[in-house]
Amino acid sequence: MAVETTLKEFKETEGTESFALQGSKMLKVNLGGETIQAKLGSMVAYQGDVKFEHAGSGGIKRMAKKAVTGEGAELMKVSGNGEVFLADLAQEIQLVKLSDEAITVNGANLLAFDADIDWDIKKVEGVSGFMGGGMFNTHLSGSGYVAMLSDGPPVLLELDGDETFADPQAAITWSEDVKTSIKTDVNLKTFIGRGSGETVQMAFSGKGWLLIQPSEGRVTSTAAGGSGGGAASNAGGAIGKLLGG
Repeated sequence: MAVETTLKEFKETEGTESFALQGSKMLKVNLGGETIQAKLGSMVAYQGDVKFEHAGSGGIKRMAKKAVTGEGAELMKVSGNGEVFLADLAQEIQLVKLSDEAITVNGANLLAFDADIDWDIKKVEGVSGFMGGGMFNTHLSGSGYVAMLSDGPPVLLELDGDETFADPQAAITWSEDVKTSIKTDVNLKTFIGRGSGETVQMAFSGKGWLLIQPSEGRVTSTAAGGSGGGAASNAGGAIGKLLGG
């Protein structure tokens, strides 16, 4: 058919691996009887006998952490025999394969991970109780694929021991041996609305790497119930709680 010939550049990509990118913004997972975990609502298509269910918190310990932090990735279990296609707001997908390794991923950037990958919620060192928004991240360990979202092409920074600073929403993932802490710039100008907009930053130190995206997170419409911003709105919320608002 003429139409099909015209669209052949978008033809599904075949591969031998269970996780395979379809272009830069869609992921195909061949389940093969396994159960993976994926971002809630990220399915855009599937073929075969595939089932979806809410993943919950993955145990009492993690459920308690989610209740306390109010954060962590919202996940669903995807199981069966078939292929499932995953995407999220046409963001780019970065696919890595762990081999008995561990990484930390910002929960908002986590798209999917293999059945043999374990996960937990980790708090950034130095975080006070009133801080949220990227201050609790998802620790992944084991062997298998991890797919992450980036709002635009990311940049990989090599860390050689000196501190590197990043916006909490811009940091996508970092290696196991990298240590994190918080740097704040709260002053009188911040409280009267004349701050720099960079009130809270994450500090990364040690040997390893850090992947950052060219964005501070997708802006959510206030009409849809969102806060209307990324890092700035989270910092504002933190300051409000500090003041007792």
